[in-house]
Amino acid sequence: MGLSDSDLEWLRDHRSAAMITIGADGMAKAVRVGLAFVDGELWSSGRRDRVRTERLRRDPRCTLFVFDSAYAYLTLETSVTILDGPDAPERSLRLFRAMQGKPAGPLAWYGQELDEEDFRRTMAEEGRLIYRFEVHRTYGVH
Repeated sequence: MGLSDSDLEWLRDHRSAAMITIGADGMAKAVRVGLAFVDGELWSSGRRDRVRTERLRRDPRCTLFVFDSAYAYLTLETSVTILDGPDAPERSLRLFRAMQGKPAGPLAWYGQELDEEDFRRTMAEEGRLIYRFEVHRTYGVH
């Protein structure tokens, strides 16, 4: 990954981002996402039925705009690999453990606490998958 030590530190402390993909019309499309590192890789969560997933299957280029509550930011130009398949619920469990800072125990999901079995089942039912980002370039003021 092409991240400096200061970039890594920023990303560990700031997990909110705008995920910008390219629409079929060539226009940039932005949505808010959460990010976390899992085994040294930068991940986010999505679903099979999301429009952004369709766009990323067509064109894996993506820009992440990671921000704080003031004026600092870090922009990441990336390529996305979609991690889908039978291991997606387990990957989702690992991602949300990292995002919630809970190495064990139940995880929060839409106002509920789910044990691991229920969490995996919910991820499978929702068609959850993982976006893995390969960073090519960074810039910003942080």
